[in-house]
Amino acid sequence: MTTFDAKTVAIRILPTIDLTDLSESATVEGARELCRRATTPHGHVAAVCLWPQFVAAAREALPGREVRIATVVNFPGGGEDTSSVEIETAQALADGADEIDLVMPYRAFLAGRPGFAESQIVRVRRLCDGRTALKVILETGELGTPEKIRTAADMALAAGADFVKTSTGKVAVNATPEAAAILLEAVRDCGRPAGFKAAGGIRSVAEAVVYLDLADRILGPGWASPATFRFGATSLLDDVLATLAGAENAPATGY
Repeated sequence: MTTFDAKTVAIRILPTIDLTDLSESATVEGARELCRRATTPHGHVAAVCLWPQFVAAAREALPGREVRIATVVNFPGGGEDTSSVEIETAQALADGADEIDLVMPYRAFLAGRPGFAESQIVRVRRLCDGRTALKVILETGELGTPEKIRTAADMALAAGADFVKTSTGKVAVNATPEAAAILLEAVRDCGRPAGFKAAGGIRSVAEAVVYLDLADRILGPGWASPATFRFGATSLLDDVLATLAGAENAPATGY
């Protein structure tokens, strides 16, 4: 879409945001502030996404289930110590996480060991046991080619991922429309309900609308919802709220 109604798009974006703080300087006070920001005068975001050590604090700050609590495991490196990843996941679940964002061991995948990457996803999927959404971060900017991105997405979905996610936001190339299109096509073709998450570098309504357009084109205009489509973002919420405030404060016309 070359032109769009900013308010309409902002309202559509807001409930799909995973409001994220995965900075190295994150604190428990910051986690509580993230939870406070998650509910706005215009509605609430889909989830907060924070480090595992802050899940319990987030659960205290968000006693209901309107705003979900997401956390990351095997993050950001995508390591190969699957036993440690299982321990990390189990603790996050015990602390109250609703969603797990797992970094696929993408270096193993690139080294010609896709079975290892698949087995780690399967093992974390078992821990989630249908109770907790599993988002698998593929690190598409590191995978490089469209063929590798599609193969990784197909593998993750076959292994039980509820969402396939572009990026950690910690590498040189994060979310791109090109990678997003490949992941959305993999979701479309996987033969079961699944979702997509764009993360890394999406800061404005104008940037986000590109990804919504892709979802509308590939999966249909009614597909993208908080159950199927997410933005992993920090400053995107600020631009959404500024856009909505600007629309409310715009002078009336037509007199």
